[in-house]
Amino acid sequence: MQSKNIRRVAAATLLAGLAGAAQAHPGHGTHSLMEGLVHPFGLDHLLAMVAVGVWSVSALPKDKAWQGPAAFLLALLLGAVLGAAGLSLPFLEQGVALSVALFGALLLLARQRVPAAAGLGLVAAAAALHGLAHGGEAPANGFAGYALGFLLTTAALHAGGVLAGLGIRRWLAERSGLALGGLGTALGASGLYLFGQLAA
Repeated sequence: MQSKNIRRVAAATLLAGLAGAAQAHPGHGTHSLMEGLVHPFGLDHLLAMVAVGVWSVSALPKDKAWQGPAAFLLALLLGAVLGAAGLSLPFLEQGVALSVALFGALLLLARQRVPAAAGLGLVAAAAALHGLAHGGEAPANGFAGYALGFLLTTAALHAGGVLAGLGIRRWLAERSGLALGGLGTALGASGLYLFGQLAA
């Protein structure tokens, strides 16, 4: 019964991802605190940031679960500052989309003994890509308010992911591997779909 419920949750996550894929980035403002608060709800950012929280609780020692969100936030801010200063990378949006698939892979491997430093390095690298995308869209004036907004929402999404990870650990303890596998597969598929949309 639990197995069926887990598969349904994973399927619903995937369908939500596919339905919203076209809304990942375009059509948002970047000139105020409020627009910064709303920006991370683009599908690619939202999935990645929630995944960081789930992964941190599932893969890192209990007393170090804060390191995943902290690494993401710091690298996100650094990337945004560099992006606002004019730094960009070719195929940046495609890289952001693939980062969602990367987080799916991290969730699939969360129960394995992957070195924490390697996982945190991947989290920081993906966050830097997201930051470059944020910063590249930032206005010449008003960057501070916009940046504060997306940092606050990012932290809230990480917290949501942490709570989801704690819920998996508490209520699905015996099937946590299956739950993480389902979420990882859904994230991976969503990331590849987002990448395919950009490549089309």
